[in-house]
Amino acid sequence: MKIVTLKPEQFDKFAKNHRYRNYFQTSNYGSLMTKFGYNIHYLGIVSDTNKLIGATLLLYKQVFMSNKIAYAPRGFLLNYENIENLEEIIKKIKQVLGKQGFMLLRIDPYIPLTIRDSNGTIMNFNNQGNAIIENLKSVGFEYKGKVNDFSSEKPRWESLIILNNKPEQLFSRFDKRTRNKIRRATNFGIDAEKDEKKDIEKLYEYIKKNNKKPKSYYKALIEKFGDNAEVYYAKINTELYTVNSRRAYESEIENNNSLSNLIQDVSIDSKQKEIILNKKMESDKLLDTYKHALVQATNLLKEYPDGIIIGGALVIKYDNAAFLIEEGVDPKYRNNNPEYVIKWKMIEDYTKENLKYINLNGIIGEFEKQIENSSINEKKLGFNSTITEYIGEFDIILNNFSYNLYKSFSKNKQKKSD
Repeated sequence: MKIVTLKPEQFDKFAKNHRYRNYFQTSNYGSLMTKFGYNIHYLGIVSDTNKLIGATLLLYKQVFMSNKIAYAPRGFLLNYENIENLEEIIKKIKQVLGKQGFMLLRIDPYIPLTIRDSNGTIMNFNNQGNAIIENLKSVGFEYKGKVNDFSSEKPRWESLIILNNKPEQLFSRFDKRTRNKIRRATNFGIDAEKDEKKDIEKLYEYIKKNNKKPKSYYKALIEKFGDNAEVYYAKINTELYTVNSRRAYESEIENNNSLSNLIQDVSIDSKQKEIILNKKMESDKLLDTYKHALVQATNLLKEYPDGIIIGGALVIKYDNAAFLIEEGVDPKYRNNNPEYVIKWKMIEDYTKENLKYINLNGIIGEFEKQIENSSINEKKLGFNSTITEYIGEFDIILNNFSYNLYKSFSKNKQKKSD
């Protein structure tokens, strides 16, 4: 067995047929990352019979003196279940990378551990998952997987909408809140559409607060993935928003007046009157909401008669699936739920394209208690999503002396900055 360098086209040919294939392990992604300070290796693992049995894209930077840290995004493309082969492979990789000045290797294999429903209940379990974790630990990897750690390189938990039916049938399975948010948003003039120009200038205004990636990263991502990169925008039709807001407000005034008259009706018993009073209180709240919406809609119509964009999303299509890379909204219109309308539009579009699923990206993997940022889960799991839990993140030290020195240096640097 030996480790060889592959050409990008050789790597892609192998990767596209591997069961753990993913868009991070492509030359498109590798080419993208070279624009942002990363070096790349396309490594191949060749058997004694000269057969390519594994490969990986390695990203790396020089981080300490002449030493480097390597990262294989979404792991190696190889058979993790064969412990004898894995031992030999990792031994060879450690030798090769060690000689090249690498002190640490990090992987986060694209291997599902569990498949769950939108409530977090396990529907399927990878019976090799725990064995693979133990195999990796036995060959020297430290297991870094955590339930709820968004500081890891890639999410451990992801939410998927399975496109196995017509959109209207999928819609009927969304939870009630999600259905209501989509209906309310569309009724008040919010629509979503694909931007054929893929204008990152506009999109970046909505997604820039999500992370530290520069605008140039998203421009380069669209360039490298070409036709497989798509941009969606949510837009308010201000004329329709105004018409429907007025209609909803006037209808609720009638309902509120009717409830007020019933409260004054002495023939109604106290128990029934209490029910009516509760309805009146709910109607009062709705009146305030609809009045605010009408004022907002009227002002928007004056300022933006042709409509206004209030949110957007960036998608990469790969291997018969769509991956939501980033999404964001104008904070002033968050309560209008544009993200829900965009996802519904994606479902309609990608069902027509016969894609298998939409990957909505990371969620928080705790389902039995209230958690901070639970809205991250709500706006993804409400679509009757299927949850994939991956096996997690692993590190292996390639040069103990250099790595310990690097950690000590980093710790002292942090203390000085504090």
